Amino acid sequence: MAKMNLLQAINSALITAMTDDERVMVFGEDVGHFGGVFRATSHLQEKFGRARCFNTPLTEQGIIGFANGLASQGSVPVAEIQFGDYIFPAFDQIVNETAKWRYRSGGQFSCGTLTIRTPYGGGIAGGHYHSQSPEAYFAHTPGLKIVVPRNPYQAKGLLLSSIRDDNPVLFLEPKRIYRASVGEVPEEDYELPLGKADVVKEGSDITLLAWGQQMDYMEKAAEMAEKDGISCEIIDLRSILPWDVEAVCESVAKTGRLLIAQEAPLTSGFASEIAATVQKRCFLNLESPIERVCGLDTPFPLAHEKEYLPDHLKVFEGIKRTVQF
Repeated sequence: MAKMNLLQAINSALITAMTDDERVMVFGEDVGHFGGVFRATSHLQEKFGRARCFNTPLTEQGIIGFANGLASQGSVPVAEIQFGDYIFPAFDQIVNETAKWRYRSGGQFSCGTLTIRTPYGGGIAGGHYHSQSPEAYFAHTPGLKIVVPRNPYQAKGLLLSSIRDDNPVLFLEPKRIYRASVGEVPEEDYELPLGKADVVKEGSDITLLAWGQQMDYMEKAAEMAEKDGISCEIIDLRSILPWDVEAVCESVAKTGRLLIAQEAPLTSGFASEIAATVQKRCFLNLESPIERVCGLDTPFPLAHEKEYLPDHLKVFEGIKRTVQF
């Protein structure tokens, strides 16, 4: 085991994957000698050469189009989009090509070996072009998997699973905790299952559900609630697509209440999909309406970032509303 922050864990996963499989290659804007804007790909070019870790032109559509071609011909590309906000020029390639290539070819071709890494979310004073959470846009697309780690241990294990999975994976990295989240991470190779939620803490009064950097706020809010005698069960979804319906519904059937937190705006966020499914599956178990604590239906503001972001205080208020309903 070694102490790593989330960036170091991602770097370790990439080194492990590239060492294990010579077909794995990493590319994107500034990922080569520079190591990427956050340094997640530091030293990869030194270790594996320019043929397996290299810079691309500043064209997200081109990056993913190139990655689709590589994946369909047997390579294992790990494409980096520098910020989640910049992924939209590649939206057509991801939604209409990456996700559908296996289906439209009747299984003859596939982009299943493609992993797309990108940092997402706020908390770094990045303003409206460097702070968005785009997971719900892609969760509407059959053929993709969407994965979000919450800490360094999860990041390495989930990224290795994503790279080796036989489906295209969008791997969203919570940049606010790139260096803030530090933990024990195995230096050796290991994988964590995709599509499987993680029950972080068991409780009896309310289920708290989130993913990525929102998990930190959930745990802080649960500590506040415990002082008021409210027992919180905390679940890290980890995979947005597919998401672990059974684990979530099993928890809600036990607690009778559900609060979902997401950084993305309220309207049409992935929390809405979860709420609709749980309402149908657990209707007779619910003691109160499902609560959503989300970002605002506005562009991400620079000056009012703290007011925009869901935090532990907003989650705590949501817990009280739900329990006292």
